[in-house]
Amino acid sequence: MSATKFNQERLLQVLLAPQISEKATMLAEKNNQVVFVVSPDATKQEVKAAVEMLFKVKVEAVQVMNRKGKAKRFGRTMGRRSDMRKAIVKLESGQEINFAEGIA
Repeated sequence: MSATKFNQERLLQVLLAPQISEKATMLAEKNNQVVFVVSPDATKQEVKAAVEMLFKVKVEAVQVMNRKGKAKRFGRTMGRRSDMRKAIVKLESGQEINFAEGIA
């Protein structure tokens, strides 16, 4: 599937942020994978098209997961963190996304 099959405005709203963590860094080094926080209604095909359009790379596979928000206590009251949807994007060999560019 290519980015032309999807509405370009929709693709700009699919990816919310990159997930920068110790686990995400290990995935990037070992398996050439990048982790993104995506919108709750995003599909695998939309995530693939959005990454290929925005970063000009070739995507091999996409895995999507839903993380339930934790119940947390805020003083006397119980609260709940919001649910989150993450996508692990496997890039084809030779492709790379570098988020550290431009940081001095």
